[in-house]
Amino acid sequence: MRVASVGPAYPYRGGIAYFNARLYHALRERGHELLAVNFKRQYPGLLFPGTTQEERSRVGPRIPSERLLDSLGPLSWWRVANRLARWQPDAVVFHYWMPFFAPSYGTVSRLVRRRSRTRVIWICHNITPHERQPAGSLLTRYGLASADAFVVMSRPVQEDLLRLRPDATHRLVPHPAYEPVGSVPKREARRRLGLDPEAPVLLFFGYVRPYKGLKILLQALREARREVPVQLVVAGEFYEPLSTYEQQVRELGLEGAVQFHNRYVPNEEVPVFFAAADAVVLPYLTATQSGIVPMAYAYGVPVITTSVGGLPEVVEEGRTGLLVPPGDAGALAQAIVRFYRDFEGSAWSEAVQEKRRLLSWDRVAQAVEELVQED
Repeated sequence: MRVASVGPAYPYRGGIAYFNARLYHALRERGHELLAVNFKRQYPGLLFPGTTQEERSRVGPRIPSERLLDSLGPLSWWRVANRLARWQPDAVVFHYWMPFFAPSYGTVSRLVRRRSRTRVIWICHNITPHERQPAGSLLTRYGLASADAFVVMSRPVQEDLLRLRPDATHRLVPHPAYEPVGSVPKREARRRLGLDPEAPVLLFFGYVRPYKGLKILLQALREARREVPVQLVVAGEFYEPLSTYEQQVRELGLEGAVQFHNRYVPNEEVPVFFAAADAVVLPYLTATQSGIVPMAYAYGVPVITTSVGGLPEVVEEGRTGLLVPPGDAGALAQAIVRFYRDFEGSAWSEAVQEKRRLLSWDRVAQAVEELVQED
């Protein structure tokens, strides 16, 4: 079967590009022929809050791609559709995550379907964005109406899909777990980060935005430290002022208990942060799903998170992590204390590894195959 993908890929950075590359390899390993169409411009500079859109890491999955799509260039949308029509794929898989891309994706999808019998499948990482966007619902409806079928990775995204496209043919498949890009002994990881090798250590990993709930975590940390001398490592690029959080740390008397690494963490360094941690904490106020959970499982690390969106679908209470209500610093503090007092580190390992094996890339690849065959 010939499968084309449309979405970010190397040299673009981030979870969607990583997902795209990993699924590309999974489909190829199942005997399919692949073509990847990449962005030549993903975001205009004024709309991107980070330091750079490009991946500077030397490791991690990469795929050959044709950089053709300009998110704001309608002429490029026609060129992409022409390229896909000439290649004559059985399916085109779009990686969708925010309304900004709905005009380009929706137009290319319509043009492809008009010119061929190609099956158009959208993998929806999100449908409703975390932050409101102008005309977001209208753009999303335009995009979703152009696809033949969909893959979603959590029930909240499934519900959003069916609310906007009640007739949608789709598959619900959990977000797969990534393979670790390396391993580092815990003591060595902590030495590199300047951490006490014997201290309890928690990790907050990923972009920092208001909905991620880091302020709640800092409040919970102060309460938890009355019983457990836990330290927190925050690793990820801040999309709001770091000074706000530094001030909160001072006001809470947490100096020396919190490390901030305000940067995009390249793949080479990811194993260091996860190896140093006893658990990953995701205190999200809202969410549909999270690629950080399967990443934590890849490194054998349990997760303490909130019971929002699809997170309870992948975090099993008391087995692969702990769940608390969102926005409740007291409950989060109690969960942190409970994690260290009631559970041995080895108790999590087997369940986390079992969960990791279940979250396979073959399941996503199989869902794509099934949706093509339903034509």
